[in-house]
Amino acid sequence: MPKIVIVYHSGYGHTKKAAEAVLAGASDAGADAKLLTVGELDDAGWAELDAADGIIFGAPTYMGGPSADFKKFADASSKPWFAQSWKDKVAAGFTNSATMNGDKHSTIAYFITLAMQHSMIWAGTGMMPSNTKAATRNDLNYVGGFSGLLTQSPADASPDEAPPPGDLETAKAFGARIAAVTARWTGK
Repeated sequence: MPKIVIVYHSGYGHTKKAAEAVLAGASDAGADAKLLTVGELDDAGWAELDAADGIIFGAPTYMGGPSADFKKFADASSKPWFAQSWKDKVAAGFTNSATMNGDKHSTIAYFITLAMQHSMIWAGTGMMPSNTKAATRNDLNYVGGFSGLLTQSPADASPDEAPPPGDLETAKAFGARIAAVTARWTGK
C-alpha cells in the first residue's frame, strides 16, 4: 500500500474540504493517506513527507498564485531539496478559487515547478473535462483540469456550501488516481 501525504493550506476552509475529498479518494483506493497542514508542520510532519511515496500539494489560488502560507512551506522545503529526499516520489496538486478560472493554472504550474525542483514525478488528473452541451456543474472535472485538480467556491459561499458536490467527486477521483499512479510507480 503506497503512503501518500496531502500537504496543504486552506485560508477559509474551502481548500480543506477539497483536501479531505482527495484524502477520501486516495484512502478508498487503498493508499495509506494522511493530511498535513503547512502551518502545523513540525519535525514529525517533515519526516512523514520524507517517508511518503507520493506528495499531493494543495493551496487556494490568491492573486494568481498559491497562498503565502503555502509558499512559506515551499521555501522551507529547501532542506529536503538539498538532500533530494523527495526524489522520484510521485507529486500532484490541487487548488481552489472563487472563480471558474481565477488563474488557477498559475498555482498548478507553481506546484509542478516545486515538484521538478525536488526531482519528483508529476501526475495530472487523468480525466477528460465535462465540456458538452449536456454537461452540468456537478459532472466530473467540470472545471476542466488536466495538470491538477481544480475546484471552485463562490466568494460568498461558506465551506458548508462549496466546493460543489461535482468538484468534491472530482477530488475523490483525483485522490484515487494519484493512489493508483503511486502504487504503479512504487510497486506497492
